[in-house]
Amino acid sequence: MNYILFDGDVRNSLLPFTYTKPVADIRVGILTIREKWEKHLGLTTTTVTEEYLEEKYPMVELEENILINASFCPTENLVEKVKNLSENEAIFKGEDVIAFFTTDSQEEVNFDEYTQIEFEEELIQIKNTWDIFSLNDKAIQEDFNFLTEGRTSQPIPEGTRCINKENIFIEEGAEVVFANLNASTGPIYIGKDALVMENSSVRGPFAMCENSVLKMGAKVYGATTLGPHCKVGGEVSNSVLFAFSNKGHDGYLGNSVIGEWCNLGADTNISNLKNNYAEVKLWDYETGRFAKTGLQFCGLMMGDHSKCGINTMFNTGTVIGVSANIFGSGFPRNFVPSYSWGGASGFTEYKTDKVFEVATVVMKRRSIIFDEKEQKILEHIFEETKQYRNY
Repeated sequence: MNYILFDGDVRNSLLPFTYTKPVADIRVGILTIREKWEKHLGLTTTTVTEEYLEEKYPMVELEENILINASFCPTENLVEKVKNLSENEAIFKGEDVIAFFTTDSQEEVNFDEYTQIEFEEELIQIKNTWDIFSLNDKAIQEDFNFLTEGRTSQPIPEGTRCINKENIFIEEGAEVVFANLNASTGPIYIGKDALVMENSSVRGPFAMCENSVLKMGAKVYGATTLGPHCKVGGEVSNSVLFAFSNKGHDGYLGNSVIGEWCNLGADTNISNLKNNYAEVKLWDYETGRFAKTGLQFCGLMMGDHSKCGINTMFNTGTVIGVSANIFGSGFPRNFVPSYSWGGASGFTEYKTDKVFEVATVVMKRRSIIFDEKEQKILEHIFEETKQYRNY
């Protein structure tokens, strides 16, 4: 069977992260949503997404296909029902379609003509940016159970202080040096070739993906995920870093989501609680205004390729777009549009030629080429987000 993940109607509520990637490639827990589905299905998937992303994330359609709503994370029972779908059948969770069967000759999909199967069990669904960190606890636990079932962890190194060892899993090639690991409040997963340096203190649930680094003396509270090739120091709580992003020095990051290829300068600090303890509002790209989140704790949402200088301070509930460069004293505004250059004293437009220069250098350091596909995506985002850059 051919499985295709589609963005669905949550795509715009997951901006700025879905400017540069389909919903399926958002990381929550240990794995991206795509990785979860592919490991459960035992097959690769393709994607229905925005037209400008199709060259990098193509769709492959065969004679018979099952389309899956990428906002839903798989469970064993859900995957079984998806695999058993047949013609004119669809799985729903309330008003939301989870998956449906279709053929290449089918001109349109009318769910009124489908047999609708209601899925009753609880599922993790990523509908808003803040769901990525607020549901990360459950997602880490589910991924940990799935990835470690029937497997044996590498030995916990001598000199590492642990609580609840059976809830700690260390992959091959990972190195843990004189660290404190407390898995009494949730699992701790240390990925392949990851490094936990001396005197780091970790409280689960916590996930480090392959080749990530936790620097000396770091303090990490759950539920936190470091994506592949991320480097983190200082204090972090309930945050998700997607991949290839760094917070290498002291400073606080809490209740936040950091995209790919981001860098937080030394002593960057993020407020995750308003002084009056009021509900946090975040910039909503759909309405073009700030919207309620229902959360008391919410920090920073930073899109791919954005950076900030040393001693940067971010207010509670700040949204940074793609390829922004922020520096200087004081608090920048709570919404910084993509391709902005500056800080609290004001912004100018960050031109694409300069963005491409930086991206080329940054990605080359990780032996990845900033190619024409990436350039076209960033060029499209530059044009699409011009409406917000009315400095």
